[in-house]
Amino acid sequence: MKRLTGTWVWVVIIATVIGILLTINQVFYLRFLGFAPLANEYLYYIIAIFMSISFLILPARKSDTKVRFYDITAFLLTVICALYLGFNAERIILEGWDWVAPVQATTAAIILWILVLEVLRRAGGKILFFICLTISLYPLVAHVIPIYFLQGHSFDFITLANNHLMSTNSVLGIPLSTIGSLVIGFMIFGVILTHTGGGEFFFKLAQSIFGRSRGGEAKVSVAGSAFFGMLSGSAISNTVTTGQLTIPAMKKAGYEPEYAAAIEATSSTGGTITPPIMGSAVFIMASFIGVAYLEIALAAIIPAILFFLAVFLQVDAYAAKRDLKGIHKSKLPKLVATLTNGWMYLLSILALILVLIFIRSEAQAPFYASALVLVLSFFSAQAKLTWQSFKTMIFDIGKVLGEIVSLIAGIGLIVGAFSATGVSFSFSRELVQMAGDNLLLLLIAGAVTSFILGMGMTVSASYIFLAIVLAPALAQVGVNVIAAHLFVLYWATASYITPPVALASFAASSIANSNPLRTSVVSTKLGIVTFFIPFFIVYQPALIWQGTFTESVVSIFAAVAGVVLISASLSGYLVGVGRVNLLIRIAFVIGGLLMLMPSTVVNLTTIAVTVILLIIYKMIKKQRFDQSGTVDVSNS
Repeated sequence: MKRLTGTWVWVVIIATVIGILLTINQVFYLRFLGFAPLANEYLYYIIAIFMSISFLILPARKSDTKVRFYDITAFLLTVICALYLGFNAERIILEGWDWVAPVQATTAAIILWILVLEVLRRAGGKILFFICLTISLYPLVAHVIPIYFLQGHSFDFITLANNHLMSTNSVLGIPLSTIGSLVIGFMIFGVILTHTGGGEFFFKLAQSIFGRSRGGEAKVSVAGSAFFGMLSGSAISNTVTTGQLTIPAMKKAGYEPEYAAAIEATSSTGGTITPPIMGSAVFIMASFIGVAYLEIALAAIIPAILFFLAVFLQVDAYAAKRDLKGIHKSKLPKLVATLTNGWMYLLSILALILVLIFIRSEAQAPFYASALVLVLSFFSAQAKLTWQSFKTMIFDIGKVLGEIVSLIAGIGLIVGAFSATGVSFSFSRELVQMAGDNLLLLLIAGAVTSFILGMGMTVSASYIFLAIVLAPALAQVGVNVIAAHLFVLYWATASYITPPVALASFAASSIANSNPLRTSVVSTKLGIVTFFIPFFIVYQPALIWQGTFTESVVSIFAAVAGVVLISASLSGYLVGVGRVNLLIRIAFVIGGLLMLMPSTVVNLTTIAVTVILLIIYKMIKKQRFDQSGTVDVSNS
């Protein structure tokens, strides 16, 4: 609330309350006072409420410390234009305004187009703004593009403006529709859980479980960030929030600043791909594919476990090699007491999962869980909300929803441009033709593209772009549809910790006072499994439960073995064996990569050879110890 004071704070709070009530009315089909807006009408109202307040919350320039006249102008224009289109929603459909519209409607569409791009610049940065601006104008020149597979149907400016703002393919397309029907509820639940003490509870839970083990501070960071990331869905906010506690503690315990920052950044990034509450991209994915969100969440469980297993193993190896102890028992919260005090948070998440499974209402589930948390908070001294904390919570809900609506509305312009010109289909077809029958070549091209886009876009933006052009190409060559979309999502996420951008790593380095580039390099090493998991998913879809139960068990076993080997090769340490030399580390890398292959024979052979190598290695180490009286680690 630093930028806003007095009246403007109340404007955001009141608008947020209206937006929440509007969403509840729509999601629960309440028809309150006979009000039952059409789908496109509802989305216009969402834009009028949440996108408009983003102009008040997000400054046009970093130097703006208070609301300026141009912020107010943009706020009012957004409300007026969106409400006008909302009031005429039925005419838009019946009279085909997305192609030919009255002057007033076209004027409103052009103004909203400009406003969508401006709020996108504020929420997503200049790079994303220029990408969306360029692609949104692309249909004007699609017919003269010299590259044949980028050629498509062209539009004049007026028709394009009408199509962008009044069709269901662009701003009001699947991404924003998913936000309105699914994501808003889950974002509200995450904010409420955090403001009622859920974030603190999960951090204490991580302390009580992992704090006493060696390198306890780092393991608490990994687990705590995973828990918090499930609630926030944002790698950056996760890093900044939990990093304020974990990074100084790790440094004090003996971790180098770069390593401490990297642990927090990597763990926070992993939290955003961890069920049950993941980033908005996952909900959009469910809509794109046409499956239940619960199916996507179930598919993401094992990959998330593999990610954190890799980080835990490397953190443990670091602590073992440097003889770092855990946190003293007296400084840790008791597990039983922590669970007793935080029972309401566990109950609310359990309620969320049960509603998803049994009632099968993805849109309504987070509202039930949110209501349960608010009711239970009155019976908890730690979680009870005061009037001031309640206002702050509502404001933060508005801020979160304003940003996500602003981002997704802008990204919808990309969907609309490619959909209108027909380029999305020709582009994916061309990708398949260029790769031929070589799936690996197509995957590598897709991985590089996802990674590059992830540098300049949010994960949601990058995913949506590639869900249009790349995922269909992967599906055409026989890749499981869910596996294809998860492949794109995971690679887009990787840019948060890898140079040259590495936003999460840089945010963590500012807290740790470490070198940003070195921090991002260490983060890449810790999160290296992020680069392998997507390939595991594609080549062994049983890993995401896209196969029989037996196939899934075999795939999980192979993936775990692969992650253990790759982690040991990176850290130079294996639990139960200790330090390993360069030769063994190279063997581990090869073995880990071989576990990618969907062949039980290859997997079992790899494990057998690895075990034999380790037995021989331990025998040689023991022999050297017997001869010298000390362990020879000269080659370790």
